[in-house]
Amino acid sequence: MPLRKLFLLALALYGTGAYADGKIVGKAAAGSGRICVDPTTLSDARKAPEIMADTPYSETYRPQFHFSSKTNWLNDPNGLVFFNGEYHLFFQHNPSGINWGNMTWGHAVSRDLVHWSQLANALEPDKLGTMFSGSAVIDWHNSTGFGAAAKPPLVAIYTAAGNTSPESKGAPFSQCIAFSLDHGRTFTKFTGNPVLPHIVAENRDPKLVWFEPTHEWTLALYLDGEDFALFTSTDLKHWTQIQKVHMPGCGECPDFFPINVHGEKTTKWVLTAANGHYLVGDYDGKKFHAEGTPRVADSGANYYAVQTYSDIPASDGRRIQIAWMNGGSYPGMPFNQQMSFPCELTLHRTPFGLVLRRNPVHEIGSLYKSTFTARGVELAPQQDGLKGANPRGDLFDIALEFKPEQASAVTIKVRGETITLDLNAGTISFLSRSTPIQPIDGKIKLRLLIDRSSIELFGNDGQVSMSSCFVPPPENHELSLFVEGATITLGSVVVHELNSAWN
Repeated sequence: MPLRKLFLLALALYGTGAYADGKIVGKAAAGSGRICVDPTTLSDARKAPEIMADTPYSETYRPQFHFSSKTNWLNDPNGLVFFNGEYHLFFQHNPSGINWGNMTWGHAVSRDLVHWSQLANALEPDKLGTMFSGSAVIDWHNSTGFGAAAKPPLVAIYTAAGNTSPESKGAPFSQCIAFSLDHGRTFTKFTGNPVLPHIVAENRDPKLVWFEPTHEWTLALYLDGEDFALFTSTDLKHWTQIQKVHMPGCGECPDFFPINVHGEKTTKWVLTAANGHYLVGDYDGKKFHAEGTPRVADSGANYYAVQTYSDIPASDGRRIQIAWMNGGSYPGMPFNQQMSFPCELTLHRTPFGLVLRRNPVHEIGSLYKSTFTARGVELAPQQDGLKGANPRGDLFDIALEFKPEQASAVTIKVRGETITLDLNAGTISFLSRSTPIQPIDGKIKLRLLIDRSSIELFGNDGQVSMSSCFVPPPENHELSLFVEGATITLGSVVVHELNSAWN
């Protein structure tokens, strides 16, 4: 007799009791001849998968190649700086709680932007306030006097968020500095803090950059509303405001950096806000001359507090950016929030002006586990273009190139989420966001980074960028590609399954 029918018969014959761990457990008195079963629900659906949360870095929703803190809350990337072979990632952190608060600078280092080691916290709250966002540089000329010519200090500048803790009650927001002489392992706060006293409202998020022509430091600072300001200094201790910059639709976390126009020797300057919107222009050490209005760098749902690395060697020359993937959900996890995967920014001249592109850094290749490649494949409606990849995991780097021809849509299904490329409307959409995309030379290129709790999409070599978080069913490993309306030619399909960066 089938087990289901046998179980129903037991219910009918013996009444109520309990069912545990695959066994019927009797609760009646010994020798009564009865087995009692409590009210029970039978279902043909599988039991919901267990959520694993007690094995560090292997939890169910733990990002496997995006940085997240070992435990508790994380937000803005801070103090991104390269020094002595290490990429430093400081970050807003609540070391004692799963939610925002008690802002402290957490700290992690990596030698390849992929494998990270979290270190002791770098900056702790004090009487001036909790430790809000900021940046870091290597003071190669020892302009501060904190180090020596042969031992330049690593200097961090941060916002002391006054009145955000009992110890700082009544204090305003101000800008302070701290320095390290042991490669960022320990910091000493400057005794003369704050170096930039309160100006207005909750002025915050200082970003430093060295301006070689005038041999001075430039500081970008958020003021209030949609206003930012630029300051200059020769020693990081004394500052002079030189300009106020209005950025419509923007606020918080400025970044300010030089970047060459791709394929040219022309250098431009870029000012970004927390949402990644940016202005391009020229800077002469006295004024930033912006060209046009702010542009959008990323159209996803979770992309914020962007910052680029300082002191990348000239031999490398990349402008590398990390964002906080704000607003992600990680139910039942001992950590909260994650960073985006590091991306290289490049500036391109287009008919619409100078435009940034974002692409994942090449170091992701160190995680490639297996690779499926197909070229010149004709994909008809109802056929799965990724069936040959036989995907089974949940970590992928996928690149597609195809000619839309007469097709009306292309859909990519990722663990229960659908990415829709509407070829008639010229848009791509997923996770409640949509952005324009058009073929270039008759082709569309898409790249997807898929982690356990995020999807980052890059279109047409980084012209389109969409960074979004999601909470996929743990048991759903669906990965498929379909076309609607007509057959298309898949110029190439490359599916890299990835290893975990934590292993």
